[in-house]
Amino acid sequence: MLKNNHLLHIWVDADACPVAIKEILFRAAERTQIMTTLVANSPLRIPKSPYIKMLQVRAGFDVADDKIVSLLQAGDLVITSDIPLADEVLAHHAHALSPRGELFSADTIKSRLNMRDFLETLRASGIHSDTTAAFKASDKQSFSNQLDKFLTRYLKKYS
Repeated sequence: MLKNNHLLHIWVDADACPVAIKEILFRAAERTQIMTTLVANSPLRIPKSPYIKMLQVRAGFDVADDKIVSLLQAGDLVITSDIPLADEVLAHHAHALSPRGELFSADTIKSRLNMRDFLETLRASGIHSDTTAAFKASDKQSFSNQLDKFLTRYLKKYS
């Protein structure tokens, strides 16, 4: 039984989430028995599990992000590479982790937003093109390590 009846929920901004990260999350959900919900504009294949579900939302700009924000509670974990969504998650006293293993914080999110906006301005002016690095094995390992640390802290605190 968990202290304070605090139940962590993991929300996944799933449209752009790499398959390898989803597989790590599926295993973690089963191992820890923590509810994990993938939110996406299109249907996704998920394993049959009482701890994993898929929530399909209508297509549109930020529809999945808005749904996640409307459903999350303080303390929840959101998996996203979307910096504005991570900022909203932190504003709701929840946690945000990128698929590359970066745990966003109140101390770093504003500088990340500023850099994102700056690069977007450069792209719009034609000066800079998108140079998002390919997802690597080291990114997968970093994510796995950060998720494990987060879940270990959570389980120690609330069990």
